[in-house]
Amino acid sequence: MNPPELTTTTLQGWLDGSPFIAFLGITCEKLDRDRQRVTLRMPMRPQLRRDEGSGWFHGGPIASLIDIAGDFAVALATGGGVPTVNFRVDYLRPSTGDALVATATVRRAGRTVAVADVDVHDEQGRLTAVGRGTYSTTPG
Repeated sequence: MNPPELTTTTLQGWLDGSPFIAFLGITCEKLDRDRQRVTLRMPMRPQLRRDEGSGWFHGGPIASLIDIAGDFAVALATGGGVPTVNFRVDYLRPSTGDALVATATVRRAGRTVAVADVDVHDEQGRLTAVGRGTYSTTPG
């Protein structure tokens, strides 16, 4: 059985339907179903700063962006949001600017588990963090 065709509008509806994700202000910039790739954007807000006046994103929202992007990339293969089994983050440099952009690509989607890699860039195109998530392939 093939999963339903998902669009940026569908994914944005899922993003907006989660109070936490809506608080983060994450938007779906683009998706590529054939490559199982999704690109999300998270704007800077005062509540997401590491500390007052720093201009740096706190690591928690960055980790959330990575997890959400990986989940949504896997959703392209499964047709629905999936539970996270495990994920990791490597912070490569301070994440600053008006927004961060996460691009998640499914590396493998098996019968029960999928793995997605996520790159996070600032608006200047600098790679600021990378992550890898493992997700169940059963939507729910």
